[in-house]
Amino acid sequence: MSHTRRPNRGPSAAAENRAALIAAAREWFAADGYDAPLASIARTAGVGKGSLYRHFPDRASLALAVFEEGVKELEALAAEPGTTLDDMLALMTEQAIASTAFVGMVSAPVDPRIARVRDRVAALLRDLLAEAREAGRVRAYVTTEDLVTAMGMIAALLAKIPAAERRETAERAWLLLFSGIACDPRGSAPPAPSDR
Repeated sequence: MSHTRRPNRGPSAAAENRAALIAAAREWFAADGYDAPLASIARTAGVGKGSLYRHFPDRASLALAVFEEGVKELEALAAEPGTTLDDMLALMTEQAIASTAFVGMVSAPVDPRIARVRDRVAALLRDLLAEAREAGRVRAYVTTEDLVTAMGMIAALLAKIPAAERRETAERAWLLLFSGIACDPRGSAPPAPSDR
């Protein structure tokens, strides 16, 4: 894996260093997931680990800075009139294909700050899920938590395979998951798993 290292510009370039760290982290998280090595992120950004920790005291701080853009993209989509649950899940899946770390981070928060981001994402899904359920497109027993879990499962799967195979794998995974989420095309929901 080749990451381009930037030259160190010294202490006067704090804003540039922060931006470089976010760009490098986005690249490493996309390739290696949430647990990408912080030393490698700093090296790619052209700064020392001390500079990394001055801007981002821990991994979660860095991840939140990297993925705030993704959350804002989801929020913008949710604000568009006519957005459906399918639209939201499609964008979340695209984000997972581009960077498995984002959805993986949100689906299994280990930090209260990440939990707040997860709550923002879950809130976006909640209203769209209610609309889909009311329209008879989603089974009555499906919860927002189920959707977040499904996205987390897909992100975990995608993190283990080469980037070139992620899109097809995500499509296959959703095909399997939709049999438990979506209603029959004729409009009737199959019985809940506990009814079988």
